[in-house]
Amino acid sequence: MHYDTTFQLNGVATTVSIQPGRTLLSVLRDDLGLVGTKEGCTDAECGACMVMVDGQPLNSCSYLAVQVDGRSVTTVEGLAAGDELSALQRAFLVHGGVQCGFCTPGMLISATALIARDPDPSEESIRASLSGNLCRCTGYQGIVKAVQAAAAEVRADDARYEEARTRALELMQQAVPRGGPAWSRDEIHDRAHGR
Repeated sequence: MHYDTTFQLNGVATTVSIQPGRTLLSVLRDDLGLVGTKEGCTDAECGACMVMVDGQPLNSCSYLAVQVDGRSVTTVEGLAAGDELSALQRAFLVHGGVQCGFCTPGMLISATALIARDPDPSEESIRASLSGNLCRCTGYQGIVKAVQAAAAEVRADDARYEEARTRALELMQQAVPRGGPAWSRDEIHDRAHGR
């Protein structure tokens, strides 16, 4: 017996017909060809198979694929925007968070979830969030530094966005009392960015 399971996979609506006992890991790798998620221990101990379901990291080797019906799944392939690596992926490369690479997808997923819920994590919080991910190569220092650097970049980007948004709102408020025609979106954008 097969069940049609429909979910968002890296932002794309996806439907697969699967047997009820199959793990999310096997469906991602074998049916959908997303091999970034690794099969390590198959016992939810190593974190190599980590994915996010509705923004929460979980071990896909111990999660039934039918359980994602109606939910959102993010794999390591979904972290980049096309060919543009995420801040965290770039930081892993710069700070030596990658050695053999086997644990890297799971580490990236766990760290992405951490930064999403806490954009200014302490070293202790980073280590706790990554405690479900095992790495035999790096000693974790490069990984922790990478997460700290990526979190700092995300905070800076958020601050720049908020600053531009605040400036745009100020400009919109200034345009209203003039009594003339309202500025176009492009004019507001250009003025908010100092053009």
